[in-house]
Parts: sequence; structure tokens; C-alpha cells
Amino acid sequence: MIPVSVEGTAQSSLWTDHLIAYYRQLAHVTLTVIDVETTGPKPPTSRVIEIGLLQGSLTEGMTYEESFLVNPQVRVPAQITRLTGITTAMIETGLLPHDLWPELISPLSQGVLTGHNLAFDYGFLQSEYRRLNQGFSRPEAQRFCTVILSRLLLADLPSRSLPRLVQHFDFNVGQSHRALADAKACWLLAQHLLTQLQDMSERQLRDLLERQWIPLSEAAKGFGHSPCDLQHHLERRGCEYRYSRRSDRYLYRRGDLESLYQEVYAS
Repeated sequence: MIPVSVEGTAQSSLWTDHLIAYYRQLAHVTLTVIDVETTGPKPPTSRVIEIGLLQGSLTEGMTYEESFLVNPQVRVPAQITRLTGITTAMIETGLLPHDLWPELISPLSQGVLTGHNLAFDYGFLQSEYRRLNQGFSRPEAQRFCTVILSRLLLADLPSRSLPRLVQHFDFNVGQSHRALADAKACWLLAQHLLTQLQDMSERQLRDLLERQWIPLSEAAKGFGHSPCDLQHHLERRGCEYRYSRRSDRYLYRRGDLESLYQEVYAS
């Protein structure tokens, strides 16, 4: 199956073999785990006010950890203070963006960038660097989101939010919604999930991946055909599907999509 991601090596790949290779190699590389606290949900209208950063690997353990308050010279909304405990007075003692972000470009560019709902943190990092007229980009194969893997390995849990997972696994990390505590929680979760994955046989992992639900729209990108065309072939084959009313989209099993591609689209 054609992968959605660059070179088929990242988490959005539609190839089961590529995903297995991607997850297996994460046990042997340095993970750069990040978490940001912000003034709101979306850049560029919201700003980073705290970042937690740590590095380590499954073989060496944690080798570096640090957190920084950031002073983007804006007020911290009351609802953010209630959530995080971070106040405007606190960030006024923090580093200015033009002093902090250039210093972090080196560690942020090392290893595999890792986060829980990484797209959120990554989007804010890119926004902060754009404000300084400096680019920041990591290849998709060097980004790892623990939310995506937790949905696969912890599918039976009612929630994969980080605070809920901290409670579930009884991680001793401190106050949730502070950057270093959440980065540590993500690190411990990554350790747990990647160790669990390494302990699984190739067949167990393949069976798990092939049962994963893939949105039709995402699969269509990999196939290079329209969702309607792809859905027509899936319906003719009587493939199992789900319809999500919340997101208004159809989902199909990875294994069925892979079989369809080999039999119809790859010929």
C-alpha cells in the first residue's frame, strides 16, 4: 500500500510492514520529549508560556531534563491560570522568546521529537520560530506521537488523555498541565508502550495493526484515488466499516485496505 507519510516510515504510513519497522526502531534511538503550556488552543494567536524538554532512550534511560518559563509579553488568561497554575507574574520572570528559542534549536533538532498529541506542541514550536524569522521542521519519520500509539495498544481504556493515563499507570510526575511534569509523563508512557511493543511477536503486532481503523479520507491519500472510488471497491468486497457521527467520516480496517490495494490498485 502506498504510504501517506514521507518514505512510508512514520506513524501515518498505511503499510503494516513500514509501521512495524518504524515502531521497532524507536526502542533504539534517542527520544526528545517535549510539552508546551500555552495561552490558548491555536497558534499564532496563542503563545507558548512554558516548555518542558527531556531526552533519553530505552537503553540509556533519561539523560537530560529541563523546563523554561517563557515571557512572550502577553497576559496569561484566567482560565489558563486555573488549568496550569501559571500566572502573568510568573512568566514575567521567564526568558524572552528571542533569548530562549535560538538556544533550544539544537536539542529540539536531535533524536526523534516525541509528544502526547505531538501535532499540538509541534505547531506551537513552528509558530514561535516563525515569529523570529527562523524555520523549524522535523521530518515526519523523526516525529513520534504517543497518543497515536496509545490508541493502538490501549484501545480498551475509556480515555488516552495524558492526565487520565497518569492516573491509570500511577506515574509519579507531579502536577498535570505543567510542562516538565507532562513531558515526564509522556516519557514514562513512551517507555511503557515501546517496551510492550518490543515484547510482542511479529504476528501479534501484525494482527493488531491490521485491525486498526483508518479514516477513508486518509486512506484515499495513500491510494491516490478519490474517497468515493475507494469506498466503491470496499463496499463491493463487503469490507467491515464504522461511521463516526462525531467526525462525519467512514473508517475501514487497515488489513482490508492493504488487501484491496494489492489486489486492485497495485496491478
